[in-house]
Formats: sequence, structure tokens, C-alpha cells
Amino acid sequence: MRRLTGKSKEETLIELQSASDSQIKDGPAVLTAFRINLHSDDSSGNGVNALCEGGPLPGHSETERLQPNRDTVFFRDGVRRIDFVLSYVDDKDERKQERRKEFEANLLKEGLELETEDKSESKDHKTYFLKIHAPWEVLATYADVLNIKVPFKESGMQPGQDVHLDWLSCPFRLPDHIMHPQTDYFTYPFDKNKVDFFLINDKETFFPPSTRNRIVFYILARVPYYREGHKDREKTGVKRLLNNGTYTAAFPLHDCRYWKRARNAECESERFNLYKHWAKFLCFYKEQPLNLIKKYYGEKIGIYFAWLGFYTEMLFFAAVMGVICFTYGALSYGNNKSSEEICDAKIGGSILMCPLCDKKCPFWKLNSTCFSSWQSHLFDNEGTVFFAIFMGIWVTLFLEFWKRRQARLEYEWDLVDFEEEQQQLQIRPEFEIKCTNRRQNKITQEMEPYLPVTSRCARFCFSGATVIFWISMIVACIIGVIAYRLAVYAAFASIIKDPMRKIQLVGRFITPQLATSVTASCINFVIIMILNFFYEKVAIWITDMEIPKTHLEYENRLTIKMFLFQFVNYYSSCFYVAFFKGKFVGYPGKYSYMFGNLTKLRNEECDPGGCLIELTTQLVIVMAGKQVWGNIQEALLPLMRNWWSSRKGRHNPENHSSRWEQDYVLLNFSQIGLFYEYLEMVIQFGFITLFVASFPLAPLLALINNILEIRVDAWKFTTQFRRPVASKARNIGAWQEILNSVAILSVVTNAFIMAFTSDMIPRMVYLYAYSKDASMSGYINNSLSVYNISQIHPDNMPEDNWHNSTTTCRYRDYRYPPGHERQYTHTMQFWHILAAKMAFIIIMEHVVFVVKFFVAWLIPDVPSDVKARIKRERYLIQEFLHKYEVDRLKLQLSASFITEPRSETSLTPDKHEVVSECS
Repeated sequence: MRRLTGKSKEETLIELQSASDSQIKDGPAVLTAFRINLHSDDSSGNGVNALCEGGPLPGHSETERLQPNRDTVFFRDGVRRIDFVLSYVDDKDERKQERRKEFEANLLKEGLELETEDKSESKDHKTYFLKIHAPWEVLATYADVLNIKVPFKESGMQPGQDVHLDWLSCPFRLPDHIMHPQTDYFTYPFDKNKVDFFLINDKETFFPPSTRNRIVFYILARVPYYREGHKDREKTGVKRLLNNGTYTAAFPLHDCRYWKRARNAECESERFNLYKHWAKFLCFYKEQPLNLIKKYYGEKIGIYFAWLGFYTEMLFFAAVMGVICFTYGALSYGNNKSSEEICDAKIGGSILMCPLCDKKCPFWKLNSTCFSSWQSHLFDNEGTVFFAIFMGIWVTLFLEFWKRRQARLEYEWDLVDFEEEQQQLQIRPEFEIKCTNRRQNKITQEMEPYLPVTSRCARFCFSGATVIFWISMIVACIIGVIAYRLAVYAAFASIIKDPMRKIQLVGRFITPQLATSVTASCINFVIIMILNFFYEKVAIWITDMEIPKTHLEYENRLTIKMFLFQFVNYYSSCFYVAFFKGKFVGYPGKYSYMFGNLTKLRNEECDPGGCLIELTTQLVIVMAGKQVWGNIQEALLPLMRNWWSSRKGRHNPENHSSRWEQDYVLLNFSQIGLFYEYLEMVIQFGFITLFVASFPLAPLLALINNILEIRVDAWKFTTQFRRPVASKARNIGAWQEILNSVAILSVVTNAFIMAFTSDMIPRMVYLYAYSKDASMSGYINNSLSVYNISQIHPDNMPEDNWHNSTTTCRYRDYRYPPGHERQYTHTMQFWHILAAKMAFIIIMEHVVFVVKFFVAWLIPDVPSDVKARIKRERYLIQEFLHKYEVDRLKLQLSASFITEPRSETSLTPDKHEVVSECS
């Protein structure tokens, strides 16, 4: 049946179509297509009864009146399920009306069934809702096309479980019906020519809602909206209709309200169960219902939460070890001889240090850095070396054990034989539309669209230039922040005076270095967030411009662009503090300046205790700031947006609003929504691995954040977002290789931090090679060189020349004193320390890499029991399939002897393919 409308609402006609009209050249055969438009102005309900002379339509006995409960996922007949909803506002735009008319007519030709809710039934009295139902014939055809696996026999194999202690894990476990919401079956790609092979008890419920909305979205993305005979490749797909405002939203429905179980026995309450057992923060200590997440949202989202949960579990061990390392530093506080000497009035109080900047910075006493030296010891101690090595091994264990966990999920979720070519390598509709050139595929021998090499190269060059430009902008901003540090340091130095001059007590705790580092870190964080906001839009734009052929290519290209940018954006300031600050300072007679002597911006020096505490400060501000800002964005912004959207139409109580209206006011979860979730976690992973030697408590901060992150994400998905279109994925994609690269780089960065940023190597060299009594006594005096004040250039001298009539000042370096035949050149101890640093880097890297590769080799990617079960299942499937084909052949032979016993042609059986057709 087809609905035709005239100019007035009353002019509604439903006509039966002949069987010949229902045949489609390019799509599945249509058994029945119909659409009903309900207008509240009609006194008779929907005006259908008067037109149906042969009696009411099947399932339409209740369509004369509105149902009391509109919170349903079914058409008004209560039988046909709503698989997708399109919404639009009739703004009297003729072009939009024409597009909708043609698009919906083509949906009818594809076999979909439509039903419209009039705007008078909506909250705002402006929005129309077009409900879409896919009948069995359409689902069967496209399930065949998409190679969707469906059950054909209940599995008798016992599920493989990791060994666990029941009594210990009981408080963390969820009810069994939540953890295992469905029976385990043997599955096989659907073939509509072998319907009797599959376990089809009810055609309406055979395909779960997640599969149904995936199929319908596949159709919506490829149906054109141009007139017949006026072919226009640009006018294809619901995405373009959403972009040009023809439709305002397109989404599948949640099954029920999240705070209340569905009253309709035929409607699932999976959303309610997810909210009750997963999204509530009080469930933070419980395991995640991954099977239910996969069933409701699809495998791609399920894999993300499985990875996030496993990552959080592994963070627990890193956090415990980090707390132990930090505790060791706190307990050994009193044995820190270096800090004792700095704080001693007779030692540190008698050492006059050279000015740290020109003109504004005075001479200062070493004991003014007493507090910062104690702070440095908390993170810069012998335990830090052990922790850095531990984290190098931990990251390998995390990645290897995740591969095993992923392999088990692939088996349990029936993704073992899932090839990326089956879904991700399907050509994107945008590629088909924009690429007008065609050539023959060498494998399929079919004509397919392609992008010419010249066009591809031009697009790649422009894309690469854009990425380089934005990365250069980040570098320029970092240089600007460094210039800020150099410029304001003098100002802080003139304000925060030496405590020996009886200025405020706060000067003991806030040194010029600390004040400069904190303010610069905050400014850098603000710049990071601003650049992120703009670059996200630019990255999507240039990726769209490249016209990737497949969904997999699109996601991988966007991932690489965004991660490169985020890597430079978030980590560049930490790299500067760790590997550049204090390394190119010079000495009092020959200072080094940024951009040469013309700028008068003297390069920064580190505290006498080292630059590690400044790296810690930088890391804490950027990492903690990003996590706090991220949680605000993820929790508060969706809540405020949905509250603002739901304000409209408060005259219609929520108890009486329909399921599609409740979902309509929620936020849309885009196809690349998971991309941002992964990116956030991978950036965090970089913080806790690349610079963890400077801050052992970083894994603890990440653990606390991730416990909150899991529940916030779960809350968003169940309460604040529309139901996403289900999609498949067997792994975390390109992020796996990025994690591997970060893991390898982390070994190098931590080795260099321990060698060049930490003060550990100079202390060890002094202890074992230069100490007279095998103790750290005298280390501070040994690590400071002497310079003659009279030889300091007037431009470097402070305006206030107070230095207590002392003729020399000290600075942090290993150089010969004045009067020596090689004065102000590096001493032999400097070269010994440099050699020890290089030796430490080589030894640490080789030890960690050897252990990493040995552990990776020792731990197989796929558990042995999973391998055995996969082989066993494949064998049983082939056995069942063979038995089915033999039985089917016997039935055909028997039937042929009965109907045509003398016909030789009837003895030839039909050929049946084992693998479903793919178009």
C-alpha cells in the first residue's frame, strides 16, 4: 500500500499495489509497502477504516484511537517494531518537501514500511516523526548482503572462563542474567536461500534490534532522493539530507526509559538493566556487563568498554607500585643528605649563588631553595629508577594481556571470522557519490568508483601541508610560552625576594622558578585546549576532503592526524622541561640567550635540586587539568544541553511523551564518537608512560579518573545520548599500533629523564668515585662551580649589587674555578658523569627492551583453550552444514521422484553455495 496526499490533510488515499509494482530492479523484492499518516484533526483517528473495505489492516484494530501508553517501540498496530526514526520540521520549504517526498518514495520501493506522527502530537507542535519498520523480506535480503551471522544451533560447548576465586570475586560480580543475557549459539552467515537451516522461531524477533537498525541505516545511507529519470549522484543518502536540513535527526530508538522497566512484555528492558547495573556510580567496583553492552550497542562500543575496563584494571598494579615508590621517598625524607646541606644555615646559608637573570635578579643564598629541594626528593630518589623499569615492563604486560583478552572476546562475540572487508572495507557512500570515474575491479570483475592518482596526490599534499601548518602553530605557541617564562622570571625574581632579606615568609615556599613554571603551565594548558577546539574541526574537514574509500581508511587517517597533533600539543611542553631546560645555559661569563644576544632573554636554569620537580609540576597541571576539563565536558555539557532541549514543550508531561520524542531531545552520538573516547585515553596513556619517572603518582591519578570515566561514559550512553547505530569491530583498530609505539618510546624517554633530568646519576658518581667517606656529605659543594664576581659582565650584574662583600658566587655546573690554568672549562668529573649517563641509558634501554620482547614472546596472543575451541567450533559447523546439505539433497531427490519419476532433468540437484552471496 502507498499513501498519497493532496493539498489538504483530508485528501488521504491508501491504494493497494499490484505484485508487479512491488518488484524492484536494484533492491530487494517488496511484498507490501505501506505508510500511514496520522492527523489529530481527524475525528475518526487516522481515517483508515473507511478506506479498507475488506476489513481492517492486520494489526490495526486499535488504530482508531491513540494508545494510552505512547512509550513504545512499535507502530500503532502494536506489532511492527520501529527500527529507525527520522524527524523534520515542515518549514514550507518546497525544495525540502520535494526531497522528503522522493526519498520516502524510494524507501517504500526498497521495501521499508513507514508511519508518520503529525506535528500536533509532538511536544513542540512543530516536529514530524517518520517511523521506519523493516519487514522480514528486507531484513533477510540485506542480512545476506552484509554477511550477518545468525544462530543455527544451540552450542553445547561449555563457555571458557578465566580461573577466579568465587569467594573473592563475588562482591564484584553482577547477576548471571545481566552478564550473560543470551544463550550461546553456533552461528553462520545468513543465507535467505537456506532459511530452514537457521533457528527461526519468530521472524519478528529473529534479528535483534541492534542488527535491525544497522541494516536500516545501511539502506538509508544509500537510498537516493532524486526523481526517477533525473539521476544526480550527489543526491544520495540520509547524511546529506541531515546536512542540508531536510531532516533534523535520524536515530534508532532506545528500548525503554532508563529509570523504569518497560511495562510492555514484548519490549526489552536492556537500557534499564544497563543503567541499574552499569551506569550508576555506586557500581564502580562491579564488573562491566560487556555481553549486554555488546548486545545493546554493538560490538564496536563493547570492545571500547572492554579495553577501557581492562586498562583500568591494569592501572591498579601500576598505581600500587607508584604509591610504594612515593612512600619510599617520603619515608627517606630524613636521610636526604643533599637537602640537609642546602637547608643548613652554615652550609647552604653561606653559599652565595650567581644571579639567575640579568639586572632584576639579585645574588641569592642557596638555602632559599630548601623547600623545593625536599619536594624534589619525593620524586627524585633511588626508587624512581626501579619504578621507571617496572613501568617499561608493565606496559608490555598490559599490551600482551590485552591481546589475549581481545582474542577471547573475539571468540565469545563471534568475531573470529569477521573480516574488515565485510563491513569496514565496504565503500563509503561519500566515495561513491564524489568519485565519478569508474574502473573494473580485478578481483570481482565489477565496475567500481575510483579516485584518479593526480587528484589523490593533490589532496594528500594539501592535507599534509595543513597538518604541518597546525603542528608548526603548536611549536610557535610553545616558543611563545618559553619566551614568557624567560621574560617573567625576572619579574618574579624581583618580587619574591631572598628570605635572608627579611621579606615575606611565602618566599621560602614559592621560588621564582616555581612561580614561573606554574603560571607558564597554566597558560600552556589554555593554549592546548584552544588549539584542540579548532584543530578537531580542521582534521575532520581535511579527512573528508581526501575522500577515503572505506570506513576503515577514514577512521585510520583521522586517527593519525589527530594523534600527531595531540601528541605535539600535549607533550611538547613536557619535552621542553625534561630535555631542554637548563641544558643550554652557559656560565656567568658566557650566558646563552634565546634567539641570540639581541633578545636579552637568557635561557632558564634549573633549581640546584634539578629540573625534575618542574617537570612534575608541568605534568600534574596538564594531565590533571585535562582530566578535570574532560569530565566537565563529558558530564555537565550533555546534561545542560539535554535540559535545555527538554525545556521546550514542558506543557506535555514526560509521562505522556512518546519514545521517539524522549530520544529526540537527547544528544546525537556520531559515527566517530568513539574516536574521541579512545583519543582521550591514549593521551592519558602517554602521560603515565612517557614521563612517569618524574611523577610516580601519575598512574594513581589515571586510575581514579578512569574509574570515574567508565561510569560517566556509561551514564552518557544510557541517559544522555540517542541509541547509536550498531556496528562491528574485532579490535581497537589503529590505536593498538599507536599504543605499541608509545610503549617503545616511553622506554627511551624515561631512560633520558633519569639520566639528564634527574640528579640521580651525578649523585651516584659522586658517591662511588669522589666521596672521601663513601657518603653524600659534601655533594652540594662539589656540584657547584665557582665564578669571580668581578669578571661578570655589567649587563649581567643585578641592579642591586648587594652580595655581602663576597668576591665569588656559585653556579650549577662542573667547571674549573678562577685562577686554574683551565678556568671555566669542564672538569673531568663532568665527563665522567656524562659517560655514566650514556652508559645508564644504554643499559636501561637494553635491559627493558630485552625483558619486553621476552615477555611478548613468552605470552601468546591467543590463549590455547580459545584456539582449541575455535577449531572445534569450525569443525562442528562444517559437520552440521554438511548434514543439512545432504538432508536437503535427499528431500529434493525424493520430491523429484514423486512429481516427475521419469524426468531425467529432475535427477540433477540444484547447486547450493556454502558461503552467502555478497553484492
